Amino acid sequence: MSYDPPHPSHPSQPSYPTYPWQPPEPVPPVRRPEREPLGHHSDLRVLRSAYRWQRRTATLTALGYFTLFLVLSAYAPGVMTSTVADGIPAGLLLALVQLPVTWLAIALYEHTARRYVDPLAERIRRHAELDARRGAAR
Repeated sequence: MSYDPPHPSHPSQPSYPTYPWQPPEPVPPVRRPEREPLGHHSDLRVLRSAYRWQRRTATLTALGYFTLFLVLSAYAPGVMTSTVADGIPAGLLLALVQLPVTWLAIALYEHTARRYVDPLAERIRRHAELDARRGAAR
């Protein structure tokens, strides 16, 4: 009887326990796939566009009214000098309305910040904290 060395395709040790008292082979932990880094996260794009929309809305509200006032002053002096009530010219009334329109633009800016931008920023902040904790744990 001749001795055949183990064939390279056969493992030298069996893949099953040969004795019942042997502990099972440790199973490697299943790792979840890595999340993409925060800088490439799609929430940042959403936050940027929400913030851009917020700035445009508030800015166009205030500047749009002011531009309308300037255009009326330059090209429609008859409208601006006409009296509205008790000898008050329409131009003065429109100039005084500029202040409430500015307040409206500020209120609009704050409203969109609370409703859209701040929740997105808070969610990104929480994700960043989780990423930092995961990075420190490694």
